[in-house]
Amino acid sequence: MAPKHLGIILDGNRRWAKSRGLSPTRGHLAGYKKFHDLVIHTILKKGVPYVSAYVFSTENWQRSEREVNFLMKLVIRALNEYLEEFNKKGIRILIVGRRGKLSKSVLKAIEEAEAATKDNRVGTLVLCFNYGGQAEIVDAAKKLVESGVAAKDIDTTKFEQALYHPEVPPLDFIIRTSGEQRLSGFMLWRAAYAEFYFVKKHWPEFEKADIDEALAEFARRQRRYGK
Repeated sequence: MAPKHLGIILDGNRRWAKSRGLSPTRGHLAGYKKFHDLVIHTILKKGVPYVSAYVFSTENWQRSEREVNFLMKLVIRALNEYLEEFNKKGIRILIVGRRGKLSKSVLKAIEEAEAATKDNRVGTLVLCFNYGGQAEIVDAAKKLVESGVAAKDIDTTKFEQALYHPEVPPLDFIIRTSGEQRLSGFMLWRAAYAEFYFVKKHWPEFEKADIDEALAEFARRQRRYGK
């Protein structure tokens, strides 16, 4: 059985590049090219209705200006280059994260991608961009306070409705590449009962067969939800 919502922490682009004597930007470019094929495979071939990818965290602004600028241009390129194909295949695109710090050109690409694919129902690709799990929880709390919800009336259901795109379901399965074994703030609320899968391969090395192997492992697991 496939997960309803798969999360992928795309880690190792820079380490992959460094091991080959390449610049970090070359690593991100290799990861970007890999991402397209694996998303299509996971949603269309493996039947996973929601795929969320951690592509740029709120902490990533600390990287060099050159690298950050490259990543900003890369997300615009990705949204523009693949929008028509994703639309034809029925894939909806959502971008979650804080938007206040993003440039007008990035915001324009995001808004156009979301608007163009809003009625697609084959699958949903969620891009966590300028995203932090703690930031999402803080923003949800602020939203509840600003909407006038009394403290005594706040429960998990109301809190979930205040998250970014509350229609996105909880995570069932999280894959992290490059050997790291931590969440790094990835969808902290939705990850409450997610299964984890860590692999040593850097993201640019990850293949369709690796996705298949991970999903097969998920199907073998018995989920208990605290029982």
